[in-house]
Amino acid sequence: MDFHPNEIKILKILGGKQDIKEISERANLNIDTVARTIDWLKTKNLVNVEEKVQKFVFLNDEGKDYLNSGLPERQILNLIKAKNISEIGLDDLNKIINENNLKVNVNLTIGWLRKKKHITFKDKVIIFSDFAVRDDEILLKCLDGKDLNTLSDPERKSYEILNGRKILNNKETKEIFASLTDEGRKIKENIAELKEQISQLTPEMIAKKSWTGAEFRKYDVNVFVEPQYPAKFHPLTNLINNIRQIFMELGFKEMQGNLIEPTFWDFDALFQPQDHPARDMQDTFYLKNFKGEIYGFEKFKGAIKEAHEKGWKYKWNEEEAKKFILRTHTTAVSAHYLTTLKKHDLPAKIFTIGKVFRNETIDFKHLPEFYQVEGIIVGEDVNFRNLLGILKNFYNSLGFEKIRFRPGYFPYTEMSVEPEIYLESKGQWMELGGAGIFRPEVVKPLLGFECPVLAWGLGLDRIAALRLNLSDIRDLYISDIDWLRKNNKG
Repeated sequence: MDFHPNEIKILKILGGKQDIKEISERANLNIDTVARTIDWLKTKNLVNVEEKVQKFVFLNDEGKDYLNSGLPERQILNLIKAKNISEIGLDDLNKIINENNLKVNVNLTIGWLRKKKHITFKDKVIIFSDFAVRDDEILLKCLDGKDLNTLSDPERKSYEILNGRKILNNKETKEIFASLTDEGRKIKENIAELKEQISQLTPEMIAKKSWTGAEFRKYDVNVFVEPQYPAKFHPLTNLINNIRQIFMELGFKEMQGNLIEPTFWDFDALFQPQDHPARDMQDTFYLKNFKGEIYGFEKFKGAIKEAHEKGWKYKWNEEEAKKFILRTHTTAVSAHYLTTLKKHDLPAKIFTIGKVFRNETIDFKHLPEFYQVEGIIVGEDVNFRNLLGILKNFYNSLGFEKIRFRPGYFPYTEMSVEPEIYLESKGQWMELGGAGIFRPEVVKPLLGFECPVLAWGLGLDRIAALRLNLSDIRDLYISDIDWLRKNNKG
């Protein structure tokens, strides 16, 4: 068995049961070092450790004031008794208290007087009937500095009353005692044979070569060490960074967008009709009295109006397109990006990760704000099979093995699919987003010419909940420090 020099020091000192402070003085080591060393010896079954916890009670500043002047109810009782009053109205009582400069909360103190049966009420008149001193008043001084473990029953009762009045402070002290086990005594008998071992090389040892011929202490990997919790990113931030890396490695460029968008870019530019249910206030957060300049409105409104009126057969309303909302999806970023491209920029690949907002009822799988991952590929040679391959690669990179695609419907894509991943733990498939190829009615007004655009929008929070094995998506945003420490890997 290998020993640290501090362990040898303490083994030599230990005999019967000794306080850690005494060991510290005799070994010439600080208390923290002694406590740590005794823990090492305990794991080696060489010492027994006992703890003695004592709880003491002290008067706080308010309590000390009451010790000198009496509890508030006693101050009033003394005043009333000195004035030989047996009955008094509340207003008159307040007047007398103010005249005599008593610093008491009258309403609160009357409650205590009534609780202790010093007073009764008759037709809103206070009747004083008992001026006796109660135990808590007698014991107020006796409690100061008292060990709570030694309180008698009357003292315990008074303590509970006074502690409830927030005039006491409680202080806990802990004493640690150590003694040798049978194995420890055997080791101590042969302590002289134990050589001091080097636990860490120092520059001085190397310069003087004093380490030559010395023994080096082995590390015990079974010794308990307090877990360390250095600062880390939130698990959701880690996932965002992970997804960002996946897309970067696939050659995508990241884009950012605005949290506030006009319906023109969030809905109209994406060929979503103005009477679509998703545009109702029950599904979308509209901003009241918000005014702002709408990028590209005059430039693109003509083509977008034509697409709507020709495709959906209704009269497009310009004012409806000027309303501002909290964006409902990150696809608005893709719409903006399409307006910046020329033919010589193709093929082009972008992604964005950001918050979106829906007027959802909060439950275990829905939140009114959540993260979405958006991506598009613009190129004359891309096709639906490329889209499925990108999505499969993406979900595989996140650790999901079984992926399938089922037909879906979205106003701005055709063909459209909803990717699903298989949850082994639940034995079922779960939908995680939507994808498809932008319709010509979206692409041509924004890009200026027809070209295949692969697009997808995927819910990030649900992926995070699955990876962290959470049954309730709301747990992602609860600041539970213990949960964060246990679940945060990076």
